[in-house]
This record gives sequence, C-alpha cells and structure tokens, in this order.
Amino acid sequence: MSTPRILIVGGGYAGFYTAKKLETLLRAGEAEVALVDPLPYMTYQPFLPEVAAGSIEARHAVVSLRAHLKKTNVISGKVVKVNHAKKIATIEVEGAPAYDWHYDHIVMTAGAVSRTFPIPGVADQAIGLKTIEEAVDVRNRILDNFDKASNMPKGPARDRLLTFVVVGGGFAGIEAFAEMRSLATHLVKKHPGIAFDDVHFHLIEAMGRIMPEVGLDTSVWVIENLKSRNAHVHLNTQLQSAVGGKIELSTGESFESDLIVWTAGVMANPVVRNTDLPLDERGRITAQPSLRVVAGDKVVEGAWTAGDVSAVPDLSGGGVGGFCVPNAQHAVRQAKLLAANLVATIRGGQPKDYFHKNMGAVAGLGIGVGVYQWRKLAIKGFIAWCMHRGYHGLAMPMWERKLRVFGGWFANFVLGRDIVSIAATKTPRLAFETFASRPSAAPAPAAKKAPAAKAPAKKAAPKAAAKTAAKPAAKKAAPKAAPKKK
Repeated sequence: MSTPRILIVGGGYAGFYTAKKLETLLRAGEAEVALVDPLPYMTYQPFLPEVAAGSIEARHAVVSLRAHLKKTNVISGKVVKVNHAKKIATIEVEGAPAYDWHYDHIVMTAGAVSRTFPIPGVADQAIGLKTIEEAVDVRNRILDNFDKASNMPKGPARDRLLTFVVVGGGFAGIEAFAEMRSLATHLVKKHPGIAFDDVHFHLIEAMGRIMPEVGLDTSVWVIENLKSRNAHVHLNTQLQSAVGGKIELSTGESFESDLIVWTAGVMANPVVRNTDLPLDERGRITAQPSLRVVAGDKVVEGAWTAGDVSAVPDLSGGGVGGFCVPNAQHAVRQAKLLAANLVATIRGGQPKDYFHKNMGAVAGLGIGVGVYQWRKLAIKGFIAWCMHRGYHGLAMPMWERKLRVFGGWFANFVLGRDIVSIAATKTPRLAFETFASRPSAAPAPAAKKAPAAKAPAKKAAPKAAAKTAAKPAAKKAAPKAAPKKK
C-alpha cells in the first residue's frame, strides 16, 4: 500500500497549524505532507493594526514556513485548480509551467481576502488590511504624509495629506482606525508645524453601530473614546465614491483623503471557485463539525477544510448564522482538531466534532486603551489593553516569534515608537539607476547609398532617349521646310 499524500492548500493560521500538528502526530513514513502557498510565511493578522501603527516590527508578525515546518514539503506556489474527483491539484510556481499534484487527502485552508463593492474609485484608491505588505504600506504612507505636510502651507493639499479614512466598523476596522489615530497623535509631537486639530480621521460604517461582537454599551464607549481623540465616526453612512481620493458620503458630506483603508468585510478565497468542492451561498466550503467537507448529507471522502474559507457549524450556538465566525480563535483550534481527525482517519479511527465556546472578544485601541467583552462582562481602558497584548502575544505562533514581539513592545516602552519610514523599498533601484554610469552612445554608421536611388535613373532613360530621338527627327524635317523666296 502506497504512502498517503496530504496536500494543504494555504499557509495561513489554519494551514500552518494543521501542518505543524501533523508533524507531531504522524509516525515516520506514515504520510507525506505538502503545503502550498505563494508566500514563504504565515501572517498573524490580529497584529496587522499594530504593524500599521509602528508598534510591532513587520517581520515579527510573520512566521517562516520553512523554518518551522521541518517535515513538510513547502511549495512556494499557488493552487489554481482542484479536481477532487480525480484527486489532482494544479499548481503554478512563478517562472515555471503549471503541473499536477496527485493527493489522497486535501486540506483547504486558503483563508479569506478583502471583500469590496463596486464603488467608484475604491479599486484604484483604497488599500486593504489583510496582508503584512498592506500594513507596512499604510504605516509608511502615514509617516510620509506627515513629513510632506510639515513643509507645506495650510490649504487643501495639506489637508488632503492629513486626512485619513477607514471604511468598515467591525473589529478589524476599529482596531486599525484607533491604532492609526494613536500613531498620528505621536507624530504630531514630532512635527511642530502640525497641530493636533490639523489631523482628521474619518470612520465610515453603514450600520447604526460598530463592533457587533461586543455589547452596545461597550461599542458606545469606544465611539466616545474615539471622538475624544478628534476622530469622526459616521454611522448609518455609506461611501458613494472615492474617485481621485475625493470622498463622497451618502449623507452629502464630501472631503479629500490621501489614504483610504478598506476593512468592510472579507470573503472566502476565490481559489475555491476553481474546485469541484461544494460551496455555500457565501462561497465557503461546506463542512461537518468534524471538519470533513460535506455535500448536503454526503461526506466528500479525502477532503477537509478549516478557517476563514470554511462554513463550519458552531455547536456552541454562538456563531452568526449557526457557523463559526472567521477569527484566530477558531482557526487555530480547528486546525489542531483537523490534523488529529485526519490522522485518526488514516489509522481507521473516527473523527471528533469541533466544539469551542467563545472566550470573549478583546481589541486594542492604541497605546494604553482597549476593550474586552465576555457575555455581560465588559472591561475598558488600560486593563483591557494589557489583556489584549497578553492574549495575542501568547497566541502568536512559535516561541521565537513571541519573544520578538514582547521584546519589541519592551523596546518601544523604553525607547519610544519607531517612526522611520523606508518608503523607497517600493523602488529600491531608483537611486542606483539615477547615478549609474552608462556606455556612451555609439556613433551612427555612415549611411549607405540605397539601391533604390538608381531606379529613378532607369525610369528617366526613356525621357532621355526621347530627347535624343527628337534631334534627328528635327534634322530630317528641315529639308521639307518651304524654300526661301529669291
């Protein structure tokens, strides 16, 4: 009997932990495990707002796949198609032709991407906050805008640079908004030419409240806290247009912004549409509580799923619509159980159902400010902020990353927040190209006489012959002239 081959699609939180747990549970030679992801690292997404605010070094918020998955075949590519009926996945690696990968079990943990709406200007002007690259760019743009604005006179151009917009009032949006506001407050102290009231922050939320994961009283407290920091929260408001950076709201308000961060929802990775696996109306892979893919009441043999790309029933009864919400709590716990169930299936055992009660929601709102909600218990302010950092610091995968994160926090506490922007990384060769010596232009070769120049002469030959023939004709005609009178 051949060794079972396990293919994990996606190296995010769920995919990474699935592979890590499989390495622990599988015996030597019991199965071959491969993980496919375009990126060589997983990103701890709860830290993205703090990366955008400069509170965490970007590299500390990601985990190298190859460094920590010693027994897994890490493939730096992307799965573009899955034919589960034949158990074949088509993989593309940059710079090489696509090839087929045969598997016995597939684990779909491709995660989620930003979900946008066809609002004019959003696709061209806005930026998401789902990747470490986006968080770094947000940070650099805030820092660059302050540097530019500090040397400009007051006016529309300066106001545009100092106006920041976040669309979406969920947990991700509020944390990003508050952390960006915290960074801006710090930058005002470093730019004497910019006053606190010169900086404008706008949060746009279509619903009548923010942070539906917490109680109404807690959400109201968050709004009041943000308003005290000169932040504008627009509830029951929709973004109508962002063409050219000009924000137009459903309320009739209009202003310009140089930075628009989109956090208004996520959707399952579109890669699932190129598979023959069953999907629900929201494009998520349907699953049993055991994390096996299911089509109706029928289990799809050899197919598993977890994390944001999956629709897993929430047996605790606390999930929105009866399903587990897309967050880090569920992703890591589902991944560990998935690995255990997969190994049990390979060994002829039975999988267990996923059951996890919500441990509450915690959010960081800038240095020293946070909220925590568990059922009716609500904690606000500094204590909640400490709980936020403690929870996520320990939830960060791998101890070497935990130490880097805590070490960075300690360094910032002692030395202050790092406000160096290295925006030139977008065009790293610009300085070299600008001053690089280039070979002088070679002298132009002497022009050769075109063969076509002789053609007119040939064409002119008949004219010349006509002139020559005309002369004898004239001489012959002379004797026929009338004789002179005597």
